[in-house]
Amino acid sequence: MSLTETLLASLPIYGLPLLAGVIFISCLGAPLPGSIVMMLMGAFAAAGDFTLWAVVAVALGAAVGGDQIGYLIGQTGGRRLVEWLAANPARKTALDRAEQQMAARGAAAVFLTRWLLSPLGPYLNLLAGAARFSWLRFTLAGIAGEGVWVGVYTGLGATFSDNVTQIAEISGNVSGLIVTGGLAVYLGLKIVTILRRSR
Repeated sequence: MSLTETLLASLPIYGLPLLAGVIFISCLGAPLPGSIVMMLMGAFAAAGDFTLWAVVAVALGAAVGGDQIGYLIGQTGGRRLVEWLAANPARKTALDRAEQQMAARGAAAVFLTRWLLSPLGPYLNLLAGAARFSWLRFTLAGIAGEGVWVGVYTGLGATFSDNVTQIAEISGNVSGLIVTGGLAVYLGLKIVTILRRSR
């Protein structure tokens, strides 16, 4: 039995504490099925095993808590890495630009990586902390984004509780497709920029 199957089989027994643990750890970058767990808990809530507000509150609290720890790790340890990279003048220029971009568009990036591009979220948490991105802006955007993530997946589970397994498979494929497509577009734009500069 795989780890995912074990977690899913344990949900009816351990319920909300297991939900909190899975969501918290997944927001730190561990490859755990947070979205699927939320859908199943939404389905259990629809069946009357749990209350939906408790599922939403626990999942949201755990997600925001995981984001905050990731930000703190980036803020305390990530800065040393940034300083080491900044020792090289070319890298320092790139890092300064990255920090400016984070300050200008950071809140939107934080918001989108909580739900639409969720596999990128843990990495952005570290980068935001290391770049000394505003904690308040990070937190507000994070709460809003996690609210969307938690609401969508628990809502799907509660609404389509009879078909939650099929929905989980589809959403996993769509999320992977969005991330892969996003990375392809980003790399394509970088290549175009480099080609234009070399002319």
